[in-house]
Amino acid sequence: MIHERRESVNPPEISYREQSKRIRIPRWMAPLFWVVGISVVHGGMPWALSLLTSRHGWTEGRPGILNLLASILVMVGSACLIWVLVLHFIRAPEGWEMERTPKYLLRSGPYSLTRNPMYLAALVLWLGWALFYGSFAVLIGFLVLGVVFNFIVVPWEDRNLEARFGESYLRYKSSVHRWFGKKS
Repeated sequence: MIHERRESVNPPEISYREQSKRIRIPRWMAPLFWVVGISVVHGGMPWALSLLTSRHGWTEGRPGILNLLASILVMVGSACLIWVLVLHFIRAPEGWEMERTPKYLLRSGPYSLTRNPMYLAALVLWLGWALFYGSFAVLIGFLVLGVVFNFIVVPWEDRNLEARFGESYLRYKSSVHRWFGKKS
């Protein structure tokens, strides 16, 4: 079992006006919020996109055997997303503030294999849906997400995490790859 060292991070003083702009999701509502949100974005959107183009590998409105095998990717991506969300739920006992940079640094579980398990899981999920539906439109959605995650979101998050956690994040960053695997 990997033990995490909790780092004390004192957030900078925030004015009352800034605090009132933040949205805090109560702990009891967080799982519902994330389950519904993730289901719509990573389940409903691929399904809707799949309706825009023909479904390759499907016959008589049903997926073929190769399309069904792609559901393994959907299950793996879903399981990883759930794992990541459970870890965040555990680390945020007072509830989640709707901000992109958390006040804690996770390094265990899937975070010991990749610095971005949530994005990697989402990409696996979208690739699974693209193959399941045999849909060119969903494949384009997968590619767009990959580009946005890799070139916009992840570099932005890296800068914010480095600013918030400093040397601790730099050590973590030097030991775990952006997408997958430990560095030697």
